[in-house]
Amino acid sequence: MSTPESEDAADLQALPGKKLVAPPPRIGSNGFREALEYLRALKKLDAPPMQIIPVLENLCADSLKAIEAQLPLLADAPLPIPYKLRQNTREMQDTIEILATFLLNPGAGKNNAMPPENLPPESIWRALRLLSRHLLLSSLTAAPPGAGIWKQLHQAYLIARRQGMTQAQPPGAKHPLRDDYYAAILLGCAQPTSFTGHEVLFLDAYLENFSEQVEADSDKPGEAAVSFWIDPESDMPATPYSRKPPTPDASVHRFSCGRLAHLLENQLAELETGIEPRQIDLPDFAGTATGLGVLNRLIHRWGNPGKRRFQRRRLNYRGELCLGFDNLCRLYRMSPQSVETSAWMITNESPDGYAVMHLSGKTRAITAGDVAALRTESGDNWQFCIIRWVLSENQEHVELGLQILSSRAYTANIALPAETGMPAYCRPALVLPSTPVLRPNEALVVHAGALEGRSKNFVLVIERDNVEVREVNSVRRDEWNGLIELYGIVTE
Repeated sequence: MSTPESEDAADLQALPGKKLVAPPPRIGSNGFREALEYLRALKKLDAPPMQIIPVLENLCADSLKAIEAQLPLLADAPLPIPYKLRQNTREMQDTIEILATFLLNPGAGKNNAMPPENLPPESIWRALRLLSRHLLLSSLTAAPPGAGIWKQLHQAYLIARRQGMTQAQPPGAKHPLRDDYYAAILLGCAQPTSFTGHEVLFLDAYLENFSEQVEADSDKPGEAAVSFWIDPESDMPATPYSRKPPTPDASVHRFSCGRLAHLLENQLAELETGIEPRQIDLPDFAGTATGLGVLNRLIHRWGNPGKRRFQRRRLNYRGELCLGFDNLCRLYRMSPQSVETSAWMITNESPDGYAVMHLSGKTRAITAGDVAALRTESGDNWQFCIIRWVLSENQEHVELGLQILSSRAYTANIALPAETGMPAYCRPALVLPSTPVLRPNEALVVHAGALEGRSKNFVLVIERDNVEVREVNSVRRDEWNGLIELYGIVTE
């Protein structure tokens, strides 16, 4: 009696000198499921590579087109990703992985043939493009890449290097192989779990245009903060020399982001003077407060990754988390109001932050860059934090990286002067007092866009033991994203 798998394989039987009997399925309303089943059946055959390659070309083009259509949907999805959408994403990624394996080794199957010595540049480009989309899908869903994906990406580019094809630009490709590879590498260097879905898409669009700025095989590794290294034999993204050098016996290749970081600084400066993004080949998103914040963070991620300030200690105790700016405004009032909290396990900590794993309770939509307050099981105070990264392997598992901004906070209102003849209007805010080691100056946290570009001349009404009214002459914006803005209060 035949099984469904054997029936699928029978449908795909290869005949000598002829094409495969069944053409690949189109990717439509059923998503990638039929294509994935087709590829799994194809792996079981001993079909000659010349019969497989035309099938792969059509299926690859169809897959890339369908993936691009799904990206905006994933960018809009809340974290953790809903079950059905996550399942569809996994099917996309499984299809990508098998397709890339076939492209780099058309004889892969029962014979487990080694990759040919002279792969055409079209196959290498398609494999690089597919694997970069795999990593992008992981970034959008805040999930770790599949096992072996980074190594597969490195190995594909290593084949191009050995064949002297890194500058080749096959038909249909917008860029040389080198630029497609480094676009995927730079996405990993940017720490994508610390960005929202729309910020990740902006980052992907930016790299489409500017990954050529990477300086490969740069001199003097480790002497500049902008140097990174890659071990093609490891299943790891690029690593900055400033954080960890390679082992002496590792055969690595290196690159520098110095030129790219300098370009980012110039672009940010131009945008802040009022130049339209399209005048400097940037998407419109770059001109928003969120886009400017992304560019500012990328300057540090690519241009000065630096070292960890403190060592992490692995721990295992509980804490309580309150999420979101509006919730925190209720929590920190002089007369605290009822807020919804959830239980988390603290898995490691340092003097300036925590890694926490969700245990129970509602989590709302979690977004990197949002604010939260954490109270440990042995503590009385709520520590004010910002969510630096989000990781979610599945719908039931969520981990957060929290940076402590202050051990306390106070609610406040900002009175902004209106136009002539109009009354002043107020905006809610949180004031973070100065904290030794963590933050030397007071800080002001508001909804993104709340100050409407003002940096001086407004009144701050702070709720403490007594109501305090203060005229603020100047603020310095230290951090901004699509959710909150953080200003250092400058005393003049």
